Amino acid sequence: MAIGLVANPAFVVPAAAARTPGDFRNYPQQPSAPAQAPNVLLIMTDDVGFSASTSFGGVIPTPTFDSLALTGLRYNAFHTTAMCSPTRAALLTGRNHHAVGSGAISNLATDQVGYTSVIPDSAATIGRVLQLNGYDTAWVGKNHNTPVWETGPAGPFNHWPNAMGFDYFYGFNAAMADQFSPELVENRNPIDPPARDPGYNLDRDLADHLLHWMQIHHTVRGARPFFAYWAPGTLHSPHQVSADWIARFKGQFAMGWDKLREQTFERQKQLGIIPADAVLTPRPEAMPAWDSLTKDEQSAASRMMEVAAAQLAQSDYQIGRVIDWLKKSGQFDNTLIIFIQGDNGASDESINGANNEMASLNGIEPTYRELERNIESHGGPFAFGNYPAPWAWATNTPFQWGKEIASHLGGLRDALAISWPARIRSTGLRTQFAHVIDIAPTIYEAAGIKPPLSVDGVKQQQIDGTSLLYSFNDPAAPSRHTEQYFEMLGNRAYYSNGWLASTTPVVAPWDRHHAAVDPYKFHWELYDLNKDYSQGTDVAAQFPAKLAELKKKFDKAATLNHVYPLGADLMTRFAPSNRPDLLAGLNHFTYYPGDTRYPSNSFPGLQKGWSATAHVTVGSSQARGPLLITGDLFGGYGLTIENGFPVFLYNPTGREQERVELTGQLPLAAGSHDISVRFEPHPAGGAQAVNLILSVDGKQVDARQLSKLFRVFGNTYVGRKGLGELMPGSRVEALVDATLQSVDVDLKK
Repeated sequence: MAIGLVANPAFVVPAAAARTPGDFRNYPQQPSAPAQAPNVLLIMTDDVGFSASTSFGGVIPTPTFDSLALTGLRYNAFHTTAMCSPTRAALLTGRNHHAVGSGAISNLATDQVGYTSVIPDSAATIGRVLQLNGYDTAWVGKNHNTPVWETGPAGPFNHWPNAMGFDYFYGFNAAMADQFSPELVENRNPIDPPARDPGYNLDRDLADHLLHWMQIHHTVRGARPFFAYWAPGTLHSPHQVSADWIARFKGQFAMGWDKLREQTFERQKQLGIIPADAVLTPRPEAMPAWDSLTKDEQSAASRMMEVAAAQLAQSDYQIGRVIDWLKKSGQFDNTLIIFIQGDNGASDESINGANNEMASLNGIEPTYRELERNIESHGGPFAFGNYPAPWAWATNTPFQWGKEIASHLGGLRDALAISWPARIRSTGLRTQFAHVIDIAPTIYEAAGIKPPLSVDGVKQQQIDGTSLLYSFNDPAAPSRHTEQYFEMLGNRAYYSNGWLASTTPVVAPWDRHHAAVDPYKFHWELYDLNKDYSQGTDVAAQFPAKLAELKKKFDKAATLNHVYPLGADLMTRFAPSNRPDLLAGLNHFTYYPGDTRYPSNSFPGLQKGWSATAHVTVGSSQARGPLLITGDLFGGYGLTIENGFPVFLYNPTGREQERVELTGQLPLAAGSHDISVRFEPHPAGGAQAVNLILSVDGKQVDARQLSKLFRVFGNTYVGRKGLGELMPGSRVEALVDATLQSVDVDLKK
């Protein structure tokens, strides 16, 4: 029987009400931004010292940053927290870093309220607040604010950038990234950089993606303002950049760090960046004088600084392309650009410098002789380097110390430039005290937005920062941010109306294996920054009452912001046992081949009793390719088949003296095989000794005794190669004439 519509003369379709195009009444409405709300471009570089850029007295050409500083505003009393994740958490939320669980970098998280590395829902980010107020949002570059145990392929994802209020993310979830072969993420998806592209560069790639996102936004949603956060890995180690950029700086640092610092100091006075009566603080006794180095050592040290300078200059060029497009597209004038040159002071974490800084995590520091042998590779794809700590000190002129030292301005004070032609009428230097927590409220006020009391149903913590908008057109305005505490790894300070109480550093940032220290016993100093811009003269003896007052204020602020208990041992905090472990309590794991990237929290690390067995079917004696790969040439291991032979390469430090290769004596016959490698305890060889054994189908085919089992840091891949090589010229590519079914990993005590 046919079924059709039967006309009903009683039913009359109502006539549609007249509407203007787009005048919808029932669809959910997107929030609208306040009228004339500016676009916002927030830029934060990494590990750059106060005086690195030319507009702040340095010698590294940064024309993009300098142009914004010289045609907009330059702040010479802007402060961070002295370390990465904490500064970024404070930047994104407008709250003190301990108050949002970020008292240390996420890799050092502990089970204390102020140190979990979990930004609470009660501290919504700038991205989320602007998103709720009509902005489109993007984050490109470094994300070091997701708890490390949540960065794996199964999440959870509620602390990834998309969930923190950013419509788009392209970058890396880590402290650092290889500039030539970074392990990238787009939103929640792992991305490989272009294969075999000799010209690939991470900062250029980041700028390309930010520029493309802006162009799409301008074309499709140009009526809405955008908020873009660009956070390159530069100048965090590894210092890497193309050879043509390095060549531009050849010979430019032959004067050495002592002279560079003196010359920078004089330029800063000529530029008016620092007061005429500022003093140049002396070099710490633990740092060598330039003249104490041999000619060969000076040559190696100069090369390391040339690479760092080249990388920063190249990064500045890349973000300059984005700003040039804003000008060409007519958006520049009403774009608030906040450019923070560094998330802490320059990195003084390696006293001699390094060609493979990952080795330092295993307690291996290079001598100058070792650096000299490999110096021409420094800055290229076969180096993972950092410069000597005295170069960091020189680019923190005129202050003492650097990164990690929250008691002294070399670790805390960074260059800040702000541009907003539509609203800033009085350009020039600003001397008001400012802190990274001031950026969020500055953006909110500029956009005409009041910080919400509740976000996504969660009551919000108070904003701790103070908007800087009051200083935009009033150079002489008194500081409104008058009190601030600082703490990092036990080093602490308290600022109050120009006075700064500071503890004396006990452990140098490059000393990773020091004896235990008690931060509660640190000595206190006192400085009058109103008269002593550089923090050069300790006046604690003259003003004991003032010091006591500031110490009391620190204690009150520390209690309020969950700073206690204090801890000063970085390497102790680094232990994985301090943080949640997704694999805890398990001793057997099965992994399957694919493109999945397994961070260390998702794959069992090497330990005594660790074994891995690859279940593989071989087609012929010419089979080859990767079965299990962790890390790269700077520290890693790989179980592979090479021309039919099973091979295990253990390269934990990137150095030849720790490198071991096990190989089967016969090629694998066609058919199914179990290829295994295991690290068995070897008590007779010492407490840290192991036997490394390679087996095929249950039979040992090669073995080696190791005096020590080194940890390996890096992501793991199953059935495919990693992003970097395990050794220069490595033959590991794709699996050929073999099929991997799975890899079992077992842990036996």
